[in-house]
Amino acid sequence: MDRRDFLSVAAFAPLTLSATATATATSTAASTATAGRASAPRRRGPDWGRLRDRLSGTLVLPADTGYDRARRLYNPAYDGIRPAAVAYCATPADVSACLGFVRSAGVPVTARSGGHSYAGWSTGTGLVIDVSRMSAVAYANGRATVGAGARLIDVYDGLARRGVSIPAGSCPTVGVAGLTLGGGIGVVSRRYGLTCDALESVRVVTADGRVLACDADRNADLYWACRGGGGGNFGVAVSFTFRAHPTRDVTVFFLHWPWAKTGDAVRAWQSWAPQAPDELWSALHLTNGPRGMDVQVGGLYLGAPAALDRLLAPLVSAVGAPSSRYARQVPYQRAMMIMAGCSSLSLAQCRNMGRETFSAKSHMAYGKLGGGGVRALVDAVGRKGRHAVLLDALGGAVARVGGAETAFPHRAALFSVQYYAEGTSRTWLRATHAAMAPHWGDHAYVNYVDPDLAGWRGAYYGANAARLARVKSAYDPSRLFRLPQGV
Repeated sequence: MDRRDFLSVAAFAPLTLSATATATATSTAASTATAGRASAPRRRGPDWGRLRDRLSGTLVLPADTGYDRARRLYNPAYDGIRPAAVAYCATPADVSACLGFVRSAGVPVTARSGGHSYAGWSTGTGLVIDVSRMSAVAYANGRATVGAGARLIDVYDGLARRGVSIPAGSCPTVGVAGLTLGGGIGVVSRRYGLTCDALESVRVVTADGRVLACDADRNADLYWACRGGGGGNFGVAVSFTFRAHPTRDVTVFFLHWPWAKTGDAVRAWQSWAPQAPDELWSALHLTNGPRGMDVQVGGLYLGAPAALDRLLAPLVSAVGAPSSRYARQVPYQRAMMIMAGCSSLSLAQCRNMGRETFSAKSHMAYGKLGGGGVRALVDAVGRKGRHAVLLDALGGAVARVGGAETAFPHRAALFSVQYYAEGTSRTWLRATHAAMAPHWGDHAYVNYVDPDLAGWRGAYYGANAARLARVKSAYDPSRLFRLPQGV
């Protein structure tokens, strides 16, 4: 009954990167001319010891114990990438010191929070600035202040003790920073908005080492960009202040139908889910996995089971009686554990869920599929392999924010679409994405960053791309922060 229980870890042989260098004499004469000449002095590498002395956190180098763990991301597909160093920053001053060091040493830099970048762009071959030690979660007077290194399960847990929460996603180990900076689609978004909609202020260390407080009045353009403009573009976020909402018991539900009902389920869900009351969020999963073909609608309702039954009735009437049905009222924090795939795990086990080798692509769906689109989607999932299509309902509070009010442009989308495949092959993903492009266009979600994507600026940011470029020029004119798909 878990949201993510269709996933299983595929066997994977880590990628390896190697480099060889050879040198040969160009001629006997050249060899003779250089005989006995002292070798040119070798260029000294970065003085990592100097950086280590400036940090209150920890600098991990390739020869250090713990390096192999320090360099890993959530996805083992990127295990072959070997950073020159990983800095576990304990304070914003540590981040400033790291940025000063890379500017003077000419070392590439990458920021990392949870390490969940779909393209592996939360690591690199230079210095990785890891903010995971800045993970405190505090609450006062209706506001939650969260360190950029906090992971989602700990945000939910810390705030649950105060009877509050923020709108956020379902993956328990994703970093709150990346989630927020890219927008933040989550399981109560239709009622409370995206994660970035609840963001009231953010502290960012910019390329020149300044620690800036950003909100609607201070550095307002950078604040705007941090609400959907994507992580790793404008600086290193170190803390966030969110508007929190009170929590109560909620109802989680999962409905399954036989595969023969998949077309009916797609047609009915895409009309029903985005138009449901704000308190009802749902997702449609079409899965070809280890247990065969499956169609599931799961979700969360901010109310009691009896009222949920009435809201589900139109969907069930259109699709037919489900082959299995589960609905239970549970405390809010328990619901977040269920949606995270941690229903049978302790909090500690949920924090340490296994890594997964996967690839993904996305669409943002602004319109419903016609008959041809439904057939194309069902046929794609039915092809041989282990893969899934995940549709998460939008609308509600998400749609009531203007497309230019934050950097997240997809306010009119009915739902997000994620194409997910086990392993590292992108063959099925590319074919399926191409098959659905005539129906869903070229809109995509930056938090499902896609290294294949052509026209990614328009796909991720739409009409907001030009303004984001101006913010980039203002705060990082020398482009210290460089992503392959960087603003």
